[in-house]
Amino acid sequence: MKNTSIIACLTAVLALAACSDVKRTPGRVYIPDMAYSRAYESYADHSNLAEKGISYNNRPVEGTISREEEMPFHIAKDAAGDTTNYTASKQVPNPYIFDSLTANDKADVERLYLVNCGVCHGTKLNGNGPLYKDGNGPYAAKPATLVGDAKYEAMPAGQMFYSVAYGKNLMGSYASQLSRSQRWKVIAYIKAKQQEGKKSAPAVAAPAAAVVAAK
Repeated sequence: MKNTSIIACLTAVLALAACSDVKRTPGRVYIPDMAYSRAYESYADHSNLAEKGISYNNRPVEGTISREEEMPFHIAKDAAGDTTNYTASKQVPNPYIFDSLTANDKADVERLYLVNCGVCHGTKLNGNGPLYKDGNGPYAAKPATLVGDAKYEAMPAGQMFYSVAYGKNLMGSYASQLSRSQRWKVIAYIKAKQQEGKKSAPAVAAPAAAVVAAK
């Protein structure tokens, strides 16, 4: 009985202490600004924060990039009528080599090409996609032949990236459909297909006149 009374008294004391209005201090906190972040409204006026001793400018730390901006492309879009940056983009190398990708990545990149590019350039990269369809499709102008046309086979990856990112001629920008890494990987896929096309192309026979001259 005595033990029960002691437990009841202790319980009552703890309950009263928990409900007390006495303010307690948590002690000292190391770097309190990191332990307790300040609440702020995204679109509120922050112009007077410095007067309150708060260092905050609503901008990311200098030199950092967001997670969505991987593989930054430092060349801006040319002004109308200018091709300076388009020409400079030739020097930007592709950070990806298609053969170095995993099997899953290769399958995904091929899917990205078919979804975003195949409708114009065709599943065989011959410019004969559903929109052209041997001239019977809704587009009268044939899209670029990515495999089999020396112009596009010689086009550097960086210049292809510029065209995909900003658009070129009749092709619009695909910056909203493909992330930067996806664009580079799709271009690596195109370049790999171009190399396959060159290997499978039949050898061109030498002209008869050249053969006679060689004899």
